[in-house]
Amino acid sequence: MSKYDKLLLQILRGTSDAHISFEGLRNLLLHLKFKERIKGSHHIFTREHVEEILNLQAKGSQAKPYQVKQVRLVLIKYQLGGSDDA
Repeated sequence: MSKYDKLLLQILRGTSDAHISFEGLRNLLLHLKFKERIKGSHHIFTREHVEEILNLQAKGSQAKPYQVKQVRLVLIKYQLGGSDDA
């Protein structure tokens, strides 16, 4: 199981949103072919055929829990993270 798979399972499980590293979440989104644009401390992620725009900011080295939840909802809605997406 790759580090991306482990992180994806942790995010989809939803039991430890406050313990997801910002860099891990950022790298997962890049791995899932999201495009990143940085404006100040905001990391803005978009992907073709995904309506939502994910605007993430780090809180120290961790991702903000409500933003992890937003990412989870997008992953579920568009069924991202399967072997076809990587």
